[in-house]
Amino acid sequence: MTRLRVIWQSINASYWFLPAIFSIGALVLALVTTWLDRSGWAEFLDDIVWLQPARPEGASNMLTVIAGSMIGVASTVFSITIAAVAYASGNYGPRLLTNFMEDRGNQFSLATFIGTFVYAITVLRTVRAEHEVPASAEDAMATALPGFVPQLSLLVAFGLMGLSVAVLVYFLNHIPASIRVNSVLKGIGARLLKDIIERFPDRNTGKRASSAPQGTAIVASGTGYIQAIGFARLERIAKRENGKLKLAARTGDFVHPEVTIAFWSDMDSVEDCPDDEVRDCFTLGSMRTPSQDMQFLIDELVEIALRALSPGINDPFTAVTAVHWLGAATAQLGYRDLTRSYAKDGEEPHLVLLEDDFEHYLARGFGAVRGGIATNRIATQVTFDALVDAASMVDDESRRAAIRQEGDLLVSQAREHLVGPELDAVEARYQRFREKIER
Repeated sequence: MTRLRVIWQSINASYWFLPAIFSIGALVLALVTTWLDRSGWAEFLDDIVWLQPARPEGASNMLTVIAGSMIGVASTVFSITIAAVAYASGNYGPRLLTNFMEDRGNQFSLATFIGTFVYAITVLRTVRAEHEVPASAEDAMATALPGFVPQLSLLVAFGLMGLSVAVLVYFLNHIPASIRVNSVLKGIGARLLKDIIERFPDRNTGKRASSAPQGTAIVASGTGYIQAIGFARLERIAKRENGKLKLAARTGDFVHPEVTIAFWSDMDSVEDCPDDEVRDCFTLGSMRTPSQDMQFLIDELVEIALRALSPGINDPFTAVTAVHWLGAATAQLGYRDLTRSYAKDGEEPHLVLLEDDFEHYLARGFGAVRGGIATNRIATQVTFDALVDAASMVDDESRRAAIRQEGDLLVSQAREHLVGPELDAVEARYQRFREKIER
């Protein structure tokens, strides 16, 4: 199931799945509407006075124009999408490519145009001119006019054309909006906050991650990044074996053969341990994905901030926005219980996760971006404010101390890069940070 979920996630991040579904749907719709036209179910259209029946030549021309224009627009849309994706990944980081590939707006736009093309080209083959011989008696009786024009199918094609025009207008607005840096950061930050809330739903109780003694090692048999782990299945395996299974790797880690991914402990016998079943719960791939890897989203925010603060770009306000989202994520992590268990309520867990504490997440975010922030006065001042806001939601003294230490490290590094009035402004903001966080 873990491998199937990874496959489904890769399908969601592709540009072929929705167009293929829409094409099949359009083909079925075209067959159904033309059958309704041939069977006489569309005769009610003759009673609509303002709806003039189309002639074979006009119908053929209309369907030809729709089909030709839709495949042309689909090609243009695909080219624009690829250019936008290349621009965004080049400016914000190559790891953001997956985010743009998963964009439903781009996928639905491309699928709509291709679906309309398939529908129009399928209906076009059923149009019969006045001088052509009917293919069957049913075809001959389908309309009172010479030739055969599927009036209902033509009306649906006209509606799909109108829908495609609306989707084209939406797409032309969506593409420039989606590659704006604020929109990119919002997408990453909102997804990160959602993952934190779903993964750690309970408030902090001061509970620490459980531990298990290291025992018999289970090593990886493949090479790649861990994209997903079947935690629930691992819990069932460990419970069945009546032992403890301690993970030695987390989602997002890179492993290769002979790298330890877990340990068996408290086992009566380690000779018959189902190591292969454990390995099957780890899905490896060529790149990290944000599905179970929350730290991947943190790394994306850090990467955008560091790129923005690099001498070649020098865009501190983009870094400020990234810091704001990092601050929001740190605040959410600060007052939540960061331990997890997949055992049923009241049962002792048999699976011991490789948990990360608050200090780890703080270092992964603010700690990783500190070197770039310390070179800019604006970003440094905003970071102090973000740390204060995050600390305001934390009631655990050890976590507040970690935030205080992060501020101390930031000002220490800023003293090595800033001088004069800029350093004075940072020192003043640091003093305000210390006063507020020590209350």
